[in-house]
Amino acid sequence: MGSVKNPFVIGFGLGLVALAIAVAAVFYTQRGAHIEVTGKFLKVRTAPLDAHSSVLVIDFRVTNPADYPFEVRDINVALEDASGDKSDGMTISASDAERLFAGVPLLGQKYNPPLTLRDKIGPHQTQDRMVAIRFDMPDTELDKRKSLVIRIDEVDGASSEISGK
Repeated sequence: MGSVKNPFVIGFGLGLVALAIAVAAVFYTQRGAHIEVTGKFLKVRTAPLDAHSSVLVIDFRVTNPADYPFEVRDINVALEDASGDKSDGMTISASDAERLFAGVPLLGQKYNPPLTLRDKIGPHQTQDRMVAIRFDMPDTELDKRKSLVIRIDEVDGASSEISGK
């Protein structure tokens, strides 16, 4: 088969190449504009509070890969138990977390500062943080969990999830 000499086919092919280069350039320049944090769990601890409720403490590492700061609007933690049911926990405030560590020695020491509302994670910054959550279930049920998800909402509407066990 001979070479293609139709000017329309050549022009159409060059146009497609130019369009692909333009789209790639737009995506490349916008790579740091997506507001989202990523992370991983470092340590998870549980302790009973009474016969029907427990506390769960998650130490985690969070990274903001964007070119803009991530300001925390809300933090929620959900648990999937052994049977597959999901439960939302009640996030414990930073001041109550201090008292919690003092009053529940089974948790051990506090390693990282809590992630709180209005905290900012700077552009391209990584921080080690913790969150303490109260669940209305015995400690033994918390230990049988399938998974945990920390959902962090940003003030401008973006939200991110960090999962672990």
